[in-house]
Amino acid sequence: MPPLHRFPQRDEAEGLLPVLLCLGGHDPSGGAGLVADVQTATALGVHPLSVVTALTVQDSRDAALVRAVPAPLVAAALRRLDADIPARAVKVGLLASPALARTFCRWWRARRPSLPVVLDPVLRASGGRRLWSVAGDPVAALRDCLPSVTLLTPNHEELVALTPEVAGDEEEEARARRLCALGAGAVLVTGGDRPTPAVESTLYDAGGRRGHWASPRLPGSFHGSGCTLAAAVASFLALGYDLRGAVDEAQRFTAAALAAARPLGRGAAIPWRGGPWR
Repeated sequence: MPPLHRFPQRDEAEGLLPVLLCLGGHDPSGGAGLVADVQTATALGVHPLSVVTALTVQDSRDAALVRAVPAPLVAAALRRLDADIPARAVKVGLLASPALARTFCRWWRARRPSLPVVLDPVLRASGGRRLWSVAGDPVAALRDCLPSVTLLTPNHEELVALTPEVAGDEEEEARARRLCALGAGAVLVTGGDRPTPAVESTLYDAGGRRGHWASPRLPGSFHGSGCTLAAAVASFLALGYDLRGAVDEAQRFTAAALAAARPLGRGAAIPWRGGPWR
């Protein structure tokens, strides 16, 4: 793997580490969720702030139970952090309930609408269990968030779920452009869940395809690959990269993390996000 480009470890003007605000669920296995976000940001020289949106009973095989954190508690945490530590970018994972989706959207509109936001539209655990813990339509809630999103990172299953009005399972570009029409700045469709010889990801905006990446498909399965990629993109945005550059470097980082993954439990392998790119 080519080495990552050099990037600043500190803000030259303020002498501070760039900060990434992460919202997501807690996965006790450490494969996905906030643990993956924190490990990724730290490995890339970014300080992570973490706001827990859901508690889960989960291992490397699947999730057994999900409980959303009350929305007022998440709103209070966002306000408190905002008043103290300014973030350069935001990574959003599992929101777990429509109330949490609304809470995030209200915070973003009131605070800094120009702040880059990467949203990984988590609907299910890697083992297949639904992760939204209460009644309500997660697709409608996520679609309402799209005007706040710089980059959406669905896999193919999530892309289809988010665009039920688009006919044809294979209409990837039409689905991505539909999400852009609903407000997303860009959509990175990831290919880890498709049975193709290579893992292919494609970046779209309202004008169409803007980038394509392919990497060899590694044997086995992985728990947390999507979280790792989205958190890496958000980290590089916090470091000052433009969107295409952030996605490019995040692809490299994720490929290396998956190549170094290990089956720590009885389920999918867990990516190693500790080096040697440090």
